[in-house]
Amino acid sequence: MDEIVFLPPEKWKGFSIPMRYTTEDYYDVVSERGEDGWRIRLEKKRFDVPVTHTPEEYDFPDKLYEDYRVGAKAWGILSENGELLACIETCSEEWSNRLIVAELWVTEELRRRGIGHRLMAMAKKQAAEEGRRAILLETQSCNTGAIAFYESEGFSLMGYDLCAYSNRDAARREVRLNMGLLL
Repeated sequence: MDEIVFLPPEKWKGFSIPMRYTTEDYYDVVSERGEDGWRIRLEKKRFDVPVTHTPEEYDFPDKLYEDYRVGAKAWGILSENGELLACIETCSEEWSNRLIVAELWVTEELRRRGIGHRLMAMAKKQAAEEGRRAILLETQSCNTGAIAFYESEGFSLMGYDLCAYSNRDAARREVRLNMGLLL
């Protein structure tokens, strides 16, 4: 069951990833303009009640092999009956010589068992084989579990986008964070 296998696009294109997580914390993105420039901080804070994000709340659920991801590759772990239990999808960004981790998901029942690390190792191996200079990915400021995982993998904050998902991202405490690993 724990074998990582290639997920061919002929079979998996358009598969909706059941991306869901519950969080008690978030990073509040604070940007202040001063006389000498901008000061940007991410302050970790706690929600009043835990927040759960599910694919159903968005009009654009995460899917494998989207048309705009040219040259995407995906790997995953399947159950004995062929159900997807975990996956990673990468896409080479040729113009900048970077590898993008477009999707990384592990079913809640299998989290904290090293599967995410094994999937990320696939991306790192691909980046090395292709001679990429960096690996990039996005997460959300409220997905503190994912942020901690990416930091444990050597990623650091590369930037943020206050309106990637909606014009209310900052108010929802769900700001897009770009994280990267320089190789």
